Amino acid sequence: MSIKSVMSALVIPRAIWHNASAFLSLGVLLLLWEGLAHYINIDGFPLASEALLQVPVILREREALISIGASLWRMFLGGALALMIAVPVGLTMGRNQRTAQALSPVLTLIYPIPKAALMPIIMLWFGIGDLSKVLVIFVGVSLPLIYHSYHGAQSVDEKLLWSAMAMGMKPVERLFRVVLPSALPEVLLGCRVGLAMALIVMIASEMIARQSGAGELLFNALDMALYTDVYAIIIILAGIGFLLDWVFERIRSRLVHWAEIRQDAVVPRGRA
Repeated sequence: MSIKSVMSALVIPRAIWHNASAFLSLGVLLLLWEGLAHYINIDGFPLASEALLQVPVILREREALISIGASLWRMFLGGALALMIAVPVGLTMGRNQRTAQALSPVLTLIYPIPKAALMPIIMLWFGIGDLSKVLVIFVGVSLPLIYHSYHGAQSVDEKLLWSAMAMGMKPVERLFRVVLPSALPEVLLGCRVGLAMALIVMIASEMIARQSGAGELLFNALDMALYTDVYAIIIILAGIGFLLDWVFERIRSRLVHWAEIRQDAVVPRGRA
């Protein structure tokens, strides 16, 4: 039997083990939560079983579904706006030193600021509606997108750009037809980081500007001392984050599978 056939036979057991280990770690976490809640025995720390049983109850409520849908819509708008603006900015910075020198001080100044801290200022300018929340999400997602797009553009093979210039491509055309495809693996990595940032900033902004959304739903449950609901909503948000990341990772692996193949070809393999 060849080595290739042996390795192909091991693919399924490895995948099963990977999924089993993930569920095992989650089960251990829930058991620790259950035991610790029994030991502490306070209202602010309900049992894991109680919180899990409350999840389907909340998801059956029409108002809760509308609030979660509104939050996801804001995430989509803020993320789409960041993709349209931040990715070209990052790519341009990676290929143009003057642009990088002009924008780097501003980005360095903004980066360490908690994005939710910008919410009061944006509320003064645009009110407490959806626009303020979308703009905060846009800022939170834009920074990792710019960072990864910048580094992706810097790693583009110069020979590709020389060939594009020889073919008469304009700078903007080179940016989107040569630089972007070559930097796509790094750009998508920034998108994955931005997805997590969007969820965090979304909840924080909705807890500050309490009009509608999952953050407002969470804060209302806390105000009314519905602690089991608070933990159940947190579980729902964690599940949404996990699902979005899982779906995005499946899409990413299909879009840039060529990069993983190329990396495997470049990395030297040890002898058997």
